[in-house]
Amino acid sequence: MNSHPDPQMPDHAHNLLRPPDAQVGAPNDPGMSKVVHRNIRALTEVRQREEARKTASDRIADAVTTFAGSMKFVYVHAAVFGAWLVLNNARVHVIPHWDPYPFVMLAMIASVEAIFLSTFILISQNRMQKLADRRAELDLQIGLLTEHELTRSIHMLDDISRRLGTARPPEPEIQDIKQDVNPEKVVEEIERAEQRLRDIPETDR
Repeated sequence: MNSHPDPQMPDHAHNLLRPPDAQVGAPNDPGMSKVVHRNIRALTEVRQREEARKTASDRIADAVTTFAGSMKFVYVHAAVFGAWLVLNNARVHVIPHWDPYPFVMLAMIASVEAIFLSTFILISQNRMQKLADRRAELDLQIGLLTEHELTRSIHMLDDISRRLGTARPPEPEIQDIKQDVNPEKVVEEIERAEQRLRDIPETDR
């Protein structure tokens, strides 16, 4: 069989005839562009840097929170508390009852554990909230930049359309979409809309 590519054959056909490892984009491009791969790699590096910045206290708090939110935590507590109750209620005194009914010691241990667990969870949540706020700020900045770039693109397209004499949307619509969005004005309008909604009686909604 002739191994030389046919010059009349399209490039994508040559690609299909190649071995799987030699095909363009395989195996590192499963239907995604290079930009997507670059963004995934960048996000992974950011997560790794955030992980490296964790202090020992953060790692302990995350480990405790992760364990407390797992089924292993439930199984361990069910087994310990169940054994505690059975051994302290057993009629046959295999071992002395160290915490008879109403199980004051068990209640105290559970209360202290709940206090510490709540603290660990709050520590982890505070750190995660800071990361979420940072990502929300990044999303906002990217959104504002995108809006600004689109507005500039609309100006350029409108100028090109005027020079070429092609059909254009109505002038009021063009002028409306040419305006940059003011974030402060948008927030104020949202607040006014929410205030108007709160002022409407429940029976009229």
